[in-house]
Order: sequence, then structure tokens, then C-alpha cells
Amino acid sequence: MYDCLIVGGGIAGLQAAIQLGRYNHKTLVLDAGDGRSAICHSYHNILGYPDGISGPELREIGRQQAGKYGVEFVIGKAAYAKKTMSGFEIESDSGETYKAKTLLLATGIMDRIPPFPELMPTLGISVYVCPDCDGREVKDKSTIVMGSGNAGANMALTLNYFTDEITYVNHENTKVDEEIAAAMKGKGIQYAEGPIEKVLADGPDFRGIALANGEELFAERGFIAFGGNEVKSQLAQQLGVELHKNKHVLVDPRTKMTDVENVWAAGDVVAHSEQVTIAMGDGMQASIWIHKTLLAGGK
Repeated sequence: MYDCLIVGGGIAGLQAAIQLGRYNHKTLVLDAGDGRSAICHSYHNILGYPDGISGPELREIGRQQAGKYGVEFVIGKAAYAKKTMSGFEIESDSGETYKAKTLLLATGIMDRIPPFPELMPTLGISVYVCPDCDGREVKDKSTIVMGSGNAGANMALTLNYFTDEITYVNHENTKVDEEIAAAMKGKGIQYAEGPIEKVLADGPDFRGIALANGEELFAERGFIAFGGNEVKSQLAQQLGVELHKNKHVLVDPRTKMTDVENVWAAGDVVAHSEQVTIAMGDGMQASIWIHKTLLAGGK
């Protein structure tokens, strides 16, 4: 039995794993190998990386660092979670079962990204999803917001702080509220209705989009804003953890423990601002309190 089982090998899970390994706790990270940090090719706002660092590189550094402290890693997707007399059991989609005294859910969220293959090499380099992380990357540059309804329109309005050259393409032709449409018009934001036929890109360099009607729109940068992101809180729900109305996990702000004893949550799955550095802090905070709990249990 492990002292702690961490579900999710992204930024929050890795930071927690490093600290728990430093405490000499027997720790397992069950990682599906996907998620936001697995597809972002560059983060720009992290202390110590002024030229940016990719999510996959950061994850690899984290795995190596945690591995030095004896943390174990298994690639697999957690399918089912249950509480037992001695702790918790997690069953993977391959049928393997893992047992632990404590559980940290760092399962994250996933943005709704349209299935254009040209998009994937551009993510974090010339196309972005988070205005707080990467709004500055479009400063004074022509930008196309690819989105749906109010979500995309609000993104365009948010990015107007950085650039006046914005076109919002409503890929799904979802209704935009009149007051939001009026605000866009007042800011000089161009508006087009999709659907988008193809993303135009040269490798990591976004160039624009081609609409199904044959029209091509060109820009230096792109943003994605479709709304309806998947919050990966299914395991928390199985364990009876209290969720916010938007399906994010609610935790104690001091300890990051959920309302189910010995279940913690950290990172984007928690109800707060979605940032790499906050995920790191969450993971660290949770690991400290996991350690305290394990000590109190007589480990």
C-alpha cells in the first residue's frame, strides 16, 4: 500500500510528488499522459523561464526530479475510485488496482479544442487559450479568436486590452448576446460567422483560417475560446466529494483537502484561477498537509 496515490502527472501532481518524495513517503503517480500541460509548447509567465518552457519539458523535468526521491510512475487512466477501511483503491482502465492511505486528485481540465490537426503544433507558440497566461503574446498583433457564442466574444473583448486588431470567428454560429455584440462593435472588433474549414499554419506559426464559404482570414496570432471545457472531477464525484456548480472540486483553502477525509485536490480541477504557478503552489500545499496527516496516523 502506498502512503499517497496521486492521480494526474501534470504540474500540480508532479510538484506534490516531489515534496512527498522528499518526505520519504511511498508515493505513486498514476498519469494518463494527457492534459493541458502535455500539449502546451510554451509557457511564458513562469519564474525562472524568461524565454518560456514547454509543458512536456516541464513534465519531464518533474518526473526526473520526483524519481530521484523514489516516487513511482504508472502510465494509465484512473477509471474508478472507492474508499476502503484502510484508505483508497483506484482502478485503472486496464484493470489494475492501486491502494493508498491518502489520495490526491490532480486530474485537471481540458479545453474544448476543435479537431484541426494544424492547431496542435501552434499551441502555446502562436495560438493560445488563456488570456491571463498569454494575452501579452498578442500585444499589438493581428489576432483571430476562434470560438463559439459568448465565450469567444468575451475572449475577444478581453484581448482588446492588448491589441486593437481582433477578428472573432464564431465557428459554431452560436448566438452572441446583443449587449456583448454591441460591446465588440464599439471596440472595433471584426466579426465573422463560421464554420472554419481549415486552420492555416506553417508548423508552429499560425497564419489564419479558411472558412467553409471559401473566405480566408489572416492574422499573426490566434486564440481559442469555445467554452464548455471538461472538468475532470469524475473520480471526486465517485468518492462523494463536494463539487462547485461548475464541477470543479471544492477544497479547504489552507490544506487543499476536500470534504472527504484524506482526499486532497490540486491544480486546475480545483475551483480557482487556472495557472501553472498556482498549480505548483496547490501541489506543494496539499503535499505538506498530506505529510502532516500521515504523521498523525503513525506512519
